[in-house]
Amino acid sequence: MHKIEVTSRRTPRVVEQALCLNDFEPLAERRLPRAIFKYVSGHAEDGATHRRNLQSFAERSFIPNVLVDVSRTDATTRIFGVDYASPFGIAPMGFSRLVAPDCDVLFAQEAARAKLPFILSGASLTRLEEVRQAGATSWFQAYIPGDEARILPLVERVERAGFDTLVVTVDTAVHGQHELAARHGFRSPVRPTADLAWQGVTRPVWLWRVLLRSLLTRNAPHFENMDAERGPPVFSRTLVRDIGRRSSLSWAHIERLRQRWKGKLVLKGVMSAPDARMAEKIGVDGVIVSNHGGRQIDCAQGSLDLLERIADQVDRLTVMFDGGVRRGSDVLKAVKLGAQLVFVGRPFLLAAAAGDRVGVEHALSLMKDEIARTMALLGINRLDEFDAVPLIRNGRG
Repeated sequence: MHKIEVTSRRTPRVVEQALCLNDFEPLAERRLPRAIFKYVSGHAEDGATHRRNLQSFAERSFIPNVLVDVSRTDATTRIFGVDYASPFGIAPMGFSRLVAPDCDVLFAQEAARAKLPFILSGASLTRLEEVRQAGATSWFQAYIPGDEARILPLVERVERAGFDTLVVTVDTAVHGQHELAARHGFRSPVRPTADLAWQGVTRPVWLWRVLLRSLLTRNAPHFENMDAERGPPVFSRTLVRDIGRRSSLSWAHIERLRQRWKGKLVLKGVMSAPDARMAEKIGVDGVIVSNHGGRQIDCAQGSLDLLERIADQVDRLTVMFDGGVRRGSDVLKAVKLGAQLVFVGRPFLLAAAAGDRVGVEHALSLMKDEIARTMALLGINRLDEFDAVPLIRNGRG
């Protein structure tokens, strides 16, 4: 098995330039080929849903309390019997090994070191067994096909590897239209072209540290975790056919999966209260309110606009969230509206692109610090004190 070495803990000067998560984007753009950067930072179609995700946070403001002793702030949260240091984690992201060396492994290790959750993506280019062994993550996200013969073997593989929380993405019946990435040369399957080759040459650090090292140590990158067996290479012409067939996935499949999977079961991509209630009815343990970061449907509401409605209409379901989170205050707004855990995706992938392991470490630290600082400035010590802090729509009083 490929050996993962822990790199130096000293923060490079380029990473120290990042004072917040948004600062990693221009740093990553300098290191990544244009096509890959546009894929990571991009969105579906015109980007309307992506913009709504961001705007929904800007439209809401807290009213803080003052003269409160906040000398002992504690952002600890407990999910599925596990205590985490702060109410956020790293969302699942595919193709990450094209951004930074062994990216999923370093996500797992840095999240564990920070006492935060990380969800390994089913679209990862690193075997789930390797990530599970190298890190401490127990969350795996799967793209379950609407094919009974393929579901059970995948579930058994995830179970054997030691994962105890299975996250099923349910908002990808078909692939979203990534026009921005395609215009800059990134398509799925990846098609080698002269333009892509030139983009790689103009990013020599990425070319050597990411692409060539990966090819030398692991051969061509494959989708390792779509099924029980190794999936197709990212360059395969039959990629969509091989990993697709999700358009027939239904509640009946989820019910049977619930009967088979003994660990915690979470549905990611739930955007309506009726769907959340159905998930609760059939015994699902949690949902992640999410529109896939605006990367699937481009005519949806911002995830935050639907969060409170969903959280208010379920009883036993653990409600989580992702979409548009860039600040610690964003995490706390989602918590105020009913999220018990908030996942953040692309900013951490951009941090990995900018500074590899120490980039991710720095990004996690920035977010933890922002959450603690914002809690103190709001006048609360613990997350269960949010009832005393109003959150209003700007201009509505």
